Amino acid sequence: MLAGTGLRIGEALGLKVDDLSKDCSVLHVKRSIWRGQEQAPKTPNAVRVVDVARPLARLLQEHASGKSVYLFASKSGRPLQQRNVLRALHATGKKVGLHAFRRFRTETLRRARVPEDLTKLWLGHSKQTVTDFYAIGLQKDEAWRREWCERAGLGFPLIGLLGLQNEVESDSINAA
Repeated sequence: MLAGTGLRIGEALGLKVDDLSKDCSVLHVKRSIWRGQEQAPKTPNAVRVVDVARPLARLLQEHASGKSVYLFASKSGRPLQQRNVLRALHATGKKVGLHAFRRFRTETLRRARVPEDLTKLWLGHSKQTVTDFYAIGLQKDEAWRREWCERAGLGFPLIGLLGLQNEVESDSINAA
């Protein structure tokens, strides 16, 4: 989820089921979790929409099924804590921080040559120039955002993750 969206860990933990579009192709970042408590996101720009590539959207749809409040919750229904997520990551043998996933997403978007203002929107970064403020209408153009989201993809295959062994994206089939 983090690598495919570029969300900060607190933003991901703060996602509620009703923050997702029906098909899970759009996330609405409205809150963050810090030390188990809801709070406003890090900056005003962090309140945003994030488009999700189809393979991850399908996985999110499956994951969200049957959830009532938080998308990532403990058995008691409380949001997961960052330290527990980090502990689970380190248990896989990967000794990286959670921010590595944001850096990965940024690199993926740049490799795909996604327009910088769209990258800033998805990552929740601030506008730097007057031109950025003039192009505000592009953020509302969902068809344009979706086109770039699918063009960029995830940057990694979902095949083999969480029971998707038999799922194959036609774009990812290459001669071996």
